[in-house]
Amino acid sequence: MVLADDRSVAGAVVLATCNRFEIYAEAPSAEDVEAARSAIISTISEYSGIPEQSVSSSFRTHTGQDVAEHLFAVGAGLDSAVIGEREIAGQVRRALIEAQGSGAASGSLVRLFQAASKTAKDVGAQTALGSRGRSIVSVALELGSDLSADPDWSRKSVVLFGTGAYAGATVAALKDRGCTDISVFSSSGRAEAFVASRGGTAVSAAGLAGALAQADVVIGCSGSDARIDAADLERVRADSTSPLLVIDLALSHDFDPAVGLLDDVELITLESVRAAAPDEQADSLVQASDLVRDAARAFEEQQGARAMNASIVALRRHTQSVLDSEMERVRAQHGCTAAAEEVEFALRRMVRQLLHVPTVRARELAAEGRQEDYEAALEALYGIDVAQSGAPSATAGRPPRAVPGDGAADAACPVDLGRPARGA
Repeated sequence: MVLADDRSVAGAVVLATCNRFEIYAEAPSAEDVEAARSAIISTISEYSGIPEQSVSSSFRTHTGQDVAEHLFAVGAGLDSAVIGEREIAGQVRRALIEAQGSGAASGSLVRLFQAASKTAKDVGAQTALGSRGRSIVSVALELGSDLSADPDWSRKSVVLFGTGAYAGATVAALKDRGCTDISVFSSSGRAEAFVASRGGTAVSAAGLAGALAQADVVIGCSGSDARIDAADLERVRADSTSPLLVIDLALSHDFDPAVGLLDDVELITLESVRAAAPDEQADSLVQASDLVRDAARAFEEQQGARAMNASIVALRRHTQSVLDSEMERVRAQHGCTAAAEEVEFALRRMVRQLLHVPTVRARELAAEGRQEDYEAALEALYGIDVAQSGAPSATAGRPPRAVPGDGAADAACPVDLGRPARGA
């Protein structure tokens, strides 16, 4: 991942689907959050060709506990067009796996995403949302059945754009409905590999026009730059007399919205799916939201405790160093005598007593999210710089601090660059 090479970003995980784009990143410290955000914006602008100002305005940024709460809600399907959808939990897991595989995921981000997956399982197991088995794909196909003169999918010829997770879920849903005539096109050339494991027939660029001309249903799940224009679709289907159902599940749209204005063409988009999705019971949503909120709070507390552990270790090392220095003087004066041993025993007992209150107070401040106050006190009173003390990295355990988007940050700074605002 390109972002992983930037010094202002200590780690990053990208959650990109056909209808969602979020970046969770970690900055080395709280002071680096703005630099990390700028680096992310600049990188997206450089690779997309979109001006930085436009990129920046397209994202929402979350920080602190909001980061964990947002990701946990996403993983549980509470932030989807179809509440409680199943596919997104798998996509969250795969996003982490890919980031780990590329070496881009930091320890804090690994813990964040693992906690998100656990929360999604808890929501599925403890609320009625998990038993309904709804998904964006299933609602889209149900809506397509309602709009078709012939609802029998076994008699339909389908052309599918895309080879990602939603494309795989779509193939599975089509097969469940008895559809066997499925052609797959990928502008990136991955159709052959996709159909080898999923089934269907790969379509080349040269054969795409012919496949579209014969199709009863066209489904877009790719979100690629190769958008199908209304004029092109009208041209290739000029000799077709059968109606066409177009289902566009990509956030950036695989089809020109104007295709919905063509004769004998019905267009279903994510907005259509959202409007047609069944309302979930209020008590199930409340229960799921409470689970997500409690899990996010617990995660933040755990991360705070991890960060405070570094401060406690630094303080103990400091006092141990002072104790060792004093004992060197005692041994130099008295040697390895009973008197020296008695002095050492007394000093160690005194150090333990002196450390008791600071250790307890550290735990209390961690629960209040005031780790930085404790570190500032250590530096002011003892000259201890936790980050330079050789103790386990304080920033590596801090609660996420977000950088741009829908996202995350606190001294370990998971930056959730979030996804573009809906419709952006």
